[in-house]
Amino acid sequence: MSMDKASVNLIPPASVAANAQLGLELREKFKRGGTDVGVSRAQGLAARRSITFEDAAHIGSYFARHTVDKQAKSHDWGDVTNPSAGFIAWLLWGGDEGEKWVKTIKADLDKA
Repeated sequence: MSMDKASVNLIPPASVAANAQLGLELREKFKRGGTDVGVSRAQGLAARRSITFEDAAHIGSYFARHTVDKQAKSHDWGDVTNPSAGFIAWLLWGGDEGEKWVKTIKADLDKA
């Protein structure tokens, strides 16, 4: 059964929006993590603004490049009391839920 591209949900789920918002808050508090591009992405995700298919590909490519950041030894991954710059950046892009979401979008597009 094929899907129509128009039926692919491009609105960030609440969990992705919450991760992006947390990333913005941690970046403000700890003054590290992410780039201006990541901050801009986080603002859109946190506001649950619809993305494009190109945005989904860009987000997916961010996660593919930065999965290695989880192996950093200087901070525990996921620690919000002293987060690594990599963890904050990961959250800005939607966190683990964002990674799963864009993989779902890609799978849905492959079916379309």
